[in-house]
Amino acid sequence: MDSQLARRRTYLVETHGCQMNVHDSERIGGLLEAQGYLPASAGTEPDLVVFNTCAVRENADQKLYGSLTKYIYTKESRPDFQIAVGGCLAQKDKGEIIAKAPWVDVVYGTHNIGALATLLKRAQIEKTAQVEIKESLEHFPSTLPVRRDSAFSAWVSISVGCNNTCTFCIVPALRGVEKDRPVSEILDEIRALVAQGVIEITLLGQNVNAYGVDFGDRQAFAKLLRACGEVEGLRRVRFMSPHPRDFTDDVIEAMAQTHNVMPHLHMPLQSGSDTILQAMRRSYRADRYLGIIDRVRSAIPDAAITTDIIVGFPGESESDFQQTLDVMAKARFTAAYTFQYSKRPGTPAATMPNQVDPEVIGRRYTYLHQFQEQISLEESKRLIGREVEVLIGDHVGRRDEERGRVAGRSEDFHLVHLNFDSSARPAPGDLVRTVITEAAPHHLVAEGLPVSIEKTAGSYAAVERTSAISLGMPTFKSTELTK
Repeated sequence: MDSQLARRRTYLVETHGCQMNVHDSERIGGLLEAQGYLPASAGTEPDLVVFNTCAVRENADQKLYGSLTKYIYTKESRPDFQIAVGGCLAQKDKGEIIAKAPWVDVVYGTHNIGALATLLKRAQIEKTAQVEIKESLEHFPSTLPVRRDSAFSAWVSISVGCNNTCTFCIVPALRGVEKDRPVSEILDEIRALVAQGVIEITLLGQNVNAYGVDFGDRQAFAKLLRACGEVEGLRRVRFMSPHPRDFTDDVIEAMAQTHNVMPHLHMPLQSGSDTILQAMRRSYRADRYLGIIDRVRSAIPDAAITTDIIVGFPGESESDFQQTLDVMAKARFTAAYTFQYSKRPGTPAATMPNQVDPEVIGRRYTYLHQFQEQISLEESKRLIGREVEVLIGDHVGRRDEERGRVAGRSEDFHLVHLNFDSSARPAPGDLVRTVITEAAPHHLVAEGLPVSIEKTAGSYAAVERTSAISLGMPTFKSTELTK
């Protein structure tokens, strides 16, 4: 091995939280590799660990400090080993992190990811912890380098921040007001990604369909979706996550009429009770939410709808809870990501009266989960015998590996396990047309020969493995993917 290469420091990024954090971790990797770092190989100790934190869940603090404690002895035995903490929890707690975990070298916020390498070097030279938390965005994150974890699928940020005032959420205080990225810049990035072999992009924003508020165009998001349809070679377009308040008919028309926009909508409901929605400051009511779903399904009959639901928000009565179940029964969600309400310091909901007893929250959560499981199973069974197109994913789960299977996502975002003869085994990045033979609440199975296998520009069988495309060992350890 080249002696200079052997001296390069290695890194690991641990990601907690939402898809925005996952994409931020790709930027962290890009920044570090631009400074000469290498991703740590599996089973080896890195020279640097970066925690990209979340502040949405109650146990976020416990998760971070529990993880930091694991590295006390590493820090003592290896003086050059460094730890950095960034993300939403860092933005919220600022200097408290160093007070609680003095072995941390760097704390930086959501608005200054680009300063990480400089802060790490400064901590090495000055032999003291560096804390830098900017209160406003320095540069739109898209200007930073990215170390992608997939050759064929990529995130594209179209906005950062949020203008909503949901009483349970601290994200706007940590990410700032919404800032929209110019359309031309978004499309330039998408075209550059497609030129590298990417065939699927996911447009990201805290409130993605509010895109355009920064420059006064309420139809900007629909226009952007249509523009994505004109990018040659781009096979799949997804977006996360829209807010029902801003969901307009022009977006539905754009979804239905743009050939590469996928028939999947993830739209948070949070509660089916108008009383609770008002207390949450969600600025829509159950009838409006259901009306959007009806119009989406009218325009896109096979669309899969997924959602987020909070159980046990302050003041939630049994009647309120039943109203949530009623909306779920009408909406027929493919899946619902359900959360037990927990207080977040700094949010209005944390000080509201009539906090629901945790035992009641737990009981309701269990019932709601079982209720949705049955709906999910029934919706999955409707797909048995249907031909679907599956984009084979990067990573093979333990059970799939044991059974000789591969897995990927269908156009409507169902997870599909494919059990094929080894001679017909598709590779990551392949587009496979196959027939569903089995169904479960959270996945589908296709067994037997595929109808067809298409090699794409991003297929691992069709591209050279280069550092620019980043096909090596997975770098990002994502421990939680919640919104």
